[in-house]
Amino acid sequence: MSETNQLIAAIKKQLKSQGITYRDVALTLKISEPSVKRLFASGRFTLERMVQISNLLGYTLAELAKEAQAGQSRLSTLTEKQEREVIADPKLLLVAVCSLNHWTTEEIIHYYKLGEAECIKYLLQLDRLRIIDLLPGNRIRLNVARDFDWLPAGPIRQYFTHRGLDDFVKGSFTRADETTTFVHGMFTDQALAEISEELRKLRKRFAELHETSLAAPLSKRRGFGLLYAMRQWEPDDFVRLRR
Repeated sequence: MSETNQLIAAIKKQLKSQGITYRDVALTLKISEPSVKRLFASGRFTLERMVQISNLLGYTLAELAKEAQAGQSRLSTLTEKQEREVIADPKLLLVAVCSLNHWTTEEIIHYYKLGEAECIKYLLQLDRLRIIDLLPGNRIRLNVARDFDWLPAGPIRQYFTHRGLDDFVKGSFTRADETTTFVHGMFTDQALAEISEELRKLRKRFAELHETSLAAPLSKRRGFGLLYAMRQWEPDDFVRLRR
């Protein structure tokens, strides 16, 4: 992908995540909305218009170019050592989770008992770990890939398994926006492969809808947890009755 195409892709991503429409861009550039669409289709932006759009997004052109470049080398996982550093301080873990969910510095401070200086200290620590880039004005830019995940058996997954799983599953799951299901079946290898693929698609769709929802303000979004698990299993009472 050329540098120009990388930059345009970064602009489109920021427009979507910030809920800024082509109409908003048209008003900024003082041209018609169809003209804006043609600009993005052709990629023939003048330097002045690139600067105007960058400013509309809250970036300098240099920052946006860095954002475009960073998009080519984002983290998919942390090392075990990095994960241990994150969970060593509950406040650092909180700021990390909020950042990964695209919260702003102001929103973190507003919702949680963190002062501005304290919050920035943790953001700088996440910057050092390369999870984020802390930009001027204390803006947060994620440095993780779309498929970013914690290590499968790493410290952070273990933390949430030991500290959060019991609290999660003991809920009543009776609200209209909650659901829980347990089913049991016996599968051939082919059937097992098919259901595993369906679960993979579900996780991908979950991530896509999470990203789509980022265009809405924080007050319109709610945090949900999705847990699914599958393994070869038989109740202990049944196992004890086996010959």
